[in-house]
Amino acid sequence: MNTGKLYIISAPSGAGKTSLVKQMAADLDDLLVSVSHTTRQQRPGEIHGRDYYFVSEEEFQAMLAQQDFLEYAQVFDHYYGTARQTVTENLNAGSDVILEIDWQGARQIRKKMPECLSIFILPPSTAVLEQRLRKRGQDSELIISRRMQDAVAEMQHYDEYDYLLVNDDFDQALMQLKSIVISERLRKTRQKPALAALLAELLS
Repeated sequence: MNTGKLYIISAPSGAGKTSLVKQMAADLDDLLVSVSHTTRQQRPGEIHGRDYYFVSEEEFQAMLAQQDFLEYAQVFDHYYGTARQTVTENLNAGSDVILEIDWQGARQIRKKMPECLSIFILPPSTAVLEQRLRKRGQDSELIISRRMQDAVAEMQHYDEYDYLLVNDDFDQALMQLKSIVISERLRKTRQKPALAALLAELLS
């Protein structure tokens, strides 16, 4: 059995990363989105275990001390981390896994798993990015201002990624994102074991 492929997907807050990843995971088989642990407060509509594992800072630090995380980062005064065991088990079972993490976490993952692929999603403009953040209706002016500053800091690391795409039109960006995963699945190294019986028949 082939092991799965690990994908890192990063974007500034408001670029539409979560919506794109959610739809892609619904459209493609054997594609799982890793659920991160976080110390931030649960937002309206979010479900523990589906969107994030919401834990206290004490719980997070305990997991960190036990080296339970593949990567972790402090973002906007809160901690985020990817549990090692779940990701490893899913990859070994043959599923592709997506990590929605920031550039700090991406650097950590690349050092530990250099075979991963990384994708950075850009907004079409700063004006659109700010509009999307305001449309959420969840943050104060102060927080929106800080998120915009953080977005610029995040986007400065775009050049560290393998793929770049712009989320201007959702359907087009989704098609581009899916095309990366599908093309990777068609690589000879992954296809050859899966098509062993067919190749043997065709070449006999």
